[in-house]
Amino acid sequence: MDSAAAEIARRLGREAEAVCRHYLSNGRRQGRYWLVGDVENTPGRSLYVRLCGPSYGPGAAGKWTDAATGEHGDLLDLIAANRNLDTLRDALDEARHFLSLPRLDLPPRQPAPSGSPEAARRLWAIGQPISGTLAGRYLEARGIVGLNHAPALRFHPHCYHRSEGAPAEAPEAWPAMLAKVTDLSGKITGLHRTWLDPRTADKAPIDRPRKAMGHLLGHGVRVEKPGDVLAAGEGLETMLSIRAALSGLPVIAALSASHLQALILPSGLKRLYIAEDADDAGRAAAEALAIRARASDIDVFRLAPTGNDFNDDLQVHGAATLAATLIAQLAPQDAARMGTANDRQQASTGVLNAVSDEPS
Repeated sequence: MDSAAAEIARRLGREAEAVCRHYLSNGRRQGRYWLVGDVENTPGRSLYVRLCGPSYGPGAAGKWTDAATGEHGDLLDLIAANRNLDTLRDALDEARHFLSLPRLDLPPRQPAPSGSPEAARRLWAIGQPISGTLAGRYLEARGIVGLNHAPALRFHPHCYHRSEGAPAEAPEAWPAMLAKVTDLSGKITGLHRTWLDPRTADKAPIDRPRKAMGHLLGHGVRVEKPGDVLAAGEGLETMLSIRAALSGLPVIAALSASHLQALILPSGLKRLYIAEDADDAGRAAAEALAIRARASDIDVFRLAPTGNDFNDDLQVHGAATLAATLIAQLAPQDAARMGTANDRQQASTGVLNAVSDEPS
């Protein structure tokens, strides 16, 4: 670490509890440590931050470890991970802002190319949690409720939208729900935007109210870390609906038929559930993905809604009925572990416990 970064890390260590309360607000102090679920601020106890100790070396204040993943570092590393900052400069700027220090005297950052992964990462970094926002209301109106902590989703109150044929210098600004697209390591490669109408909490009345940017092929919006089981499909709301009904089933939204068939599957996967869209493109994409999965000795199962799609099923019949419909289509071993009384109770209240893109 260079001298400037080391000095900032030491300053953060001296304010370790204040840093934790700001960036890891879902955690709590226990003795000499701050406990939380992970660097994304998920509730839990896997990650612990030392709140007191020497300025540097073993046992230094601000050192942290995630017992679940083995990740560790100092508070500058934690801030970078928490805010999804990919460069040391961005992490230092964020830390200096927190510490009320002047920014480094560096050349101005160049604009990111429009639609690039870097542009996606910068837009994501200035989003805010969806709880209590228009994005939360939009999902609730579609039956996806209880979404109190959603690391894969954020809200932007004034996200630019350029209509087809409109001058480049005159984009409109609408509120938008942001969904980050990540690779298997958890790195942001793109972003999906859903522009919203603040009057109705529905999609904005503009052409193409959904757009994606960045590198999407092979990647997707990840909802919970997969183990040996994963459900994959095209639409974001479709996969959020499945997750709302079955809180134990990790899902990924590939965002289109072409991207679904090219989805890169994680190692160690044993069973793949494909939420198939009921059109020719959807069926073809599902079959292409199924062929690739079977070639890798992965068991494949198709998930079919009773109506037009799983979000329609959720809105019409509720989470408990959708859960029962899904459980009937699972492999016996998955149906047994996801069909417990606890899962049915969670489904009946429509609670979505976590939306995460943790690395596979």
